[in-house]
Amino acid sequence: MKEKLFISVIGASKCSAKEASLAEEVGRELGKRGAVVICGGLNGIMEAVCRGANSEGGLTIGILPGNSRNDANQYVTIPIITGIGYARNSIVAKSGQAVIAIGGKYGTLSEIAYALHDKIPVIGLGTWKLATGKSKDESIVIAKDASDAVDKALKSIGQGGENGLH
Repeated sequence: MKEKLFISVIGASKCSAKEASLAEEVGRELGKRGAVVICGGLNGIMEAVCRGANSEGGLTIGILPGNSRNDANQYVTIPIITGIGYARNSIVAKSGQAVIAIGGKYGTLSEIAYALHDKIPVIGLGTWKLATGKSKDESIVIAKDASDAVDKALKSIGQGGENGLH
């Protein structure tokens, strides 16, 4: 039996239509390739990526900030309640073998920091740019589109790209 790969997808609960479309496409690509999608389980980027993954029969896990499974968007397959608010961001980031960041606000920035601190690869699509001191930080691998983001995420964990998981 093939081992499942877990990819966290992060981004804001309020996003543009363009970002939502990109997230849905990322979800479709992950679903096609058999990866499990982990996210914060709410609206915006999280809902869009889950919708895309679901359309391809993919499994989605929502790490919820509150105390009710009913808070999860309708495309979350497995809602996990935490009751810990934004502290759940560390769980979202650390649960993926790679992270794909799409757009985002301060919550997304915290998830990026948690992932990078633990040396989890972060692939960016229109997300935060980091700088350390006076130089540009290149910790976030920039992708040109959804397919490229998924390819880079899978390659970063040694699972190939376009040919899917193996």
